[in-house]
Amino acid sequence: MAELSQTSSLMGFVHRRRRGAELFLLVLALAVGVGAYAAVGLGVEGEIPADIIGYGGWLAALIVAAHVVVRLTAPYADPVLLPVVAALNGLGLAVIHRLDLAYEAADQTAGFAQKQLTWMTLGVALFVATLVFLRDHRALQRITYTLGLTAIVLLLLPMVPGLGTSINGARIWIRLGAFSFQPGEVAKVLLVIAFAGYLVLHRDALALAGRRLLFVDLPRGRDLGPILAMWLVSLGILVFQHDLGSSLLFFGLFLIMLYVSTERPGWLVVGGLLFVGGAWAAYFLVPNVTNRVNFWLHPMEYYDKSPGSFQIVEAMFGMGWGGLIGRGFGDGSPDRVPFANSDFIVSSIGEELGLTGVIAVILMYGIMVERALRAALVCRDGFGKLIATGLAGVLALQVFVVIGGVTRLIPLTGLTTPFLSYGGSSLVANWVIIALLLRISDQARRPAPSLAPEDEQPDSETTQVVKL
Repeated sequence: MAELSQTSSLMGFVHRRRRGAELFLLVLALAVGVGAYAAVGLGVEGEIPADIIGYGGWLAALIVAAHVVVRLTAPYADPVLLPVVAALNGLGLAVIHRLDLAYEAADQTAGFAQKQLTWMTLGVALFVATLVFLRDHRALQRITYTLGLTAIVLLLLPMVPGLGTSINGARIWIRLGAFSFQPGEVAKVLLVIAFAGYLVLHRDALALAGRRLLFVDLPRGRDLGPILAMWLVSLGILVFQHDLGSSLLFFGLFLIMLYVSTERPGWLVVGGLLFVGGAWAAYFLVPNVTNRVNFWLHPMEYYDKSPGSFQIVEAMFGMGWGGLIGRGFGDGSPDRVPFANSDFIVSSIGEELGLTGVIAVILMYGIMVERALRAALVCRDGFGKLIATGLAGVLALQVFVVIGGVTRLIPLTGLTTPFLSYGGSSLVANWVIIALLLRISDQARRPAPSLAPEDEQPDSETTQVVKL
């Protein structure tokens, strides 16, 4: 055993817990969040906010609590994920506070930053609960179909009369008194787990080749049932709930996981054809989709119409005015854009922090997705690989369609930007996603017990293992 350990050290295969590196990065992340909050006060009011001690202390307490739980329950987890999330969440809170000040000056409804901080507290609490009570992600495989059924029920809840409600034309919310929630945000996490469990059991059959067309092996006709079912579900969400974003997210998520599971490009061909066909039909049959495409193609033509493209045009003007380095907090007018603190928070960042700020945000999302895919690559079991891949796909798809819509690369979809945008449902669900990724990462990076040195202490900072 000692020889194996020495050989692994010589080969450079050393597993480190890296909790110290995570703590250092968290300090930098807190500096971003608290520093941005202070910069908003200086830029808008000419002085540092009076509540910065309380705000900064509460934000630091949440992040330190999350770090301590990771150190105790997932010591080998990825050290970069949590700091990136903390930086994005802190920056989002500062930008929402900046917009609150603008809304107050215009005698409009404000106070969204305080609500977002409350939602962040709940998100961190569920993050902690997930890591404490879910010690092995493989336990979820036993309830695959239960989670899938729960996800379907959650997706249908907004259609229940008296319970569901429409906001901004999309019927994706449920309201209980003064409390509203978007069940689709929870459903996306449950669907990832359900898809992973299903594909682990059936990927051999789904990977079988059918007819060959132009060097691509298409799947067999008898195996098209799952993708057709998911396609119909996505179209149902689009037609009955008028939610273009969730429709794209769920179908794209299933297609990504199906391809990764089977490694058959034929599924991408079939999925692409179904997507094009569904999108073409939706453009002619669903008014909401027709409007979104028209606003995308001809924004100035629909600027002063109702419904119109006022939102996207104002966002484009704002980002253009921001230029390379932005106007600075307080020197822009991001509140001119409707829903600037939720759907269009990226345009607010582009106006006051410039293209540089937007690129920095995109890079942080890229790091987040890369670390999630790295966890999938090193995971030892197929179920964990697919969950990590699916969660990475959820984050990547959301960021692409949101930022793509705001910058007019693609039509608007209505999704929120993870960890940045105002919205409790999305924020809480995304914190749970990070907890699941850290659990899978810890399981993957943890050395195999049979290969650990006999004299190693459980709390040793460095553990050596041979990668076979």
